[in-house]
Amino acid sequence: MTEETPGFGDNAEKPDVPSGATPDDAASQAAEPSTEEGPAAPAGDASKTSAQSGQSDRSDRSAQDVGLVAQLDQVRTALGERTADLQRLQAEYQNYRRRVERDKVTVKEIAAANLLGELLPSLDDIGRAREHGELVGGFKSVAESIETVVAKMGLQQFGKEGEPFDPTIHEALMHSYAPDVTETTCVAILQPGYRIGERTIRPARVAVAEPQPGAQTVKGETESAAPEDSAEPAEDKETGGPDEG
Repeated sequence: MTEETPGFGDNAEKPDVPSGATPDDAASQAAEPSTEEGPAAPAGDASKTSAQSGQSDRSDRSAQDVGLVAQLDQVRTALGERTADLQRLQAEYQNYRRRVERDKVTVKEIAAANLLGELLPSLDDIGRAREHGELVGGFKSVAESIETVVAKMGLQQFGKEGEPFDPTIHEALMHSYAPDVTETTCVAILQPGYRIGERTIRPARVAVAEPQPGAQTVKGETESAAPEDSAEPAEDKETGGPDEG
């Protein structure tokens, strides 16, 4: 009985040996491991691919930056528009408040003027009674209380004798000429005027006097003649000097 040595049987794998090769070549080929790999990529192609990928990344970032800048511009524009709208609304609100306050003051003055206008005849009666010395006793206390109340409400009396005539606050009921006035003057107050603030409730009813038409002419002639009269003594003095000598 014989033992078969592994590798030497009929079924043992034999390396492929080209025809005409020696046994040593076959042995060396069998000893080298078979490493079959795919074709390797050239180095130039790899660098080209990495460059293309870098350019793509940079273009993507540039596109993102452009989009962000555009969005930022839109946000700034919207913010400017909203700020302008807010400033305009604030200015309109301030104007509205001023107009409301002014209207309140005007309405208050009108209401006070209407009320005090109804009291003016009573105030005229009080004034006439005071002039005639009839403001005595309880009537005097009531009259003074009324005058105090209307003064607190802002009623002011105006109109005095001797002041220049002003058609905006005076109403002339009588007219005359006087030699001692140089302009149209109130010489008598028939009814005093009343106002509230700048609003005139009733003008002062007065008698006015104007300068006499010939007074200024006579005065001018007198002034022009005065230097001639004063010069005559000087001439006499000059002519009399040689005669005396």
